[in-house]
Amino acid sequence: MSLVIELLDYFGIVVFAVSGALAAARARMDVVGFALLGVVTGIGGGSVRDLLLGRLPVFWIEQPQYIVLCVVASLVTFVSVPIIASRLRLLLWADAVGLAVFAVLGAQTALNADAPLIIAALLGVVSATFGGLIRDIICRETPLILLKEIYVTAALVGALLYVSLIEFEVDAMTAMLAGCGVTFAVRGLALVYSLSLPAFVHPNDRAGGAGPTPRKLEDVVK
Repeated sequence: MSLVIELLDYFGIVVFAVSGALAAARARMDVVGFALLGVVTGIGGGSVRDLLLGRLPVFWIEQPQYIVLCVVASLVTFVSVPIIASRLRLLLWADAVGLAVFAVLGAQTALNADAPLIIAALLGVVSATFGGLIRDIICRETPLILLKEIYVTAALVGALLYVSLIEFEVDAMTAMLAGCGVTFAVRGLALVYSLSLPAFVHPNDRAGGAGPTPRKLEDVVK
């Protein structure tokens, strides 16, 4: 089972790196920009988590294969953007898997560092979402996780379930599968039924003014 977890971890890294590279395509960046955004999106969340936990050096310095995976995924995306973009729906579901895996593995890493339960859950969310946050900041866009997309919420629910089950001494693998499953289910329901959280409505919008168009994860590749 540890091999499965490791493979899912790599899968999540690749999916997030591809989403970063697609954002570079939308911004019309060169190949270096593709690699930069791919790496930042793929390992950014885990790096922030490790820094907050004081775990130095951060994980990818001792495991450079993560950098290699991000760069390779970004370069492949650079030469095949039309093919990948045409399979957007599949990418969104793959991203949901990555979100689920990183939310739980991030929380597990925090627990292993003796972080309190609520902090461990929050750091699981950081692991799963802060790579995208950094990506959006670099692209000078409103971070997707700050908008009404059900993304952070899914990661938080799964991470909280995982740390709660661990606290009640449920088998670690069972807790991990449950946390991943709930995260994926919440994100999946949002994708299937176009669910979103309530967003603030400005008075000008009620009066018929032209407010900003909300971004969705799909916008990253447009």
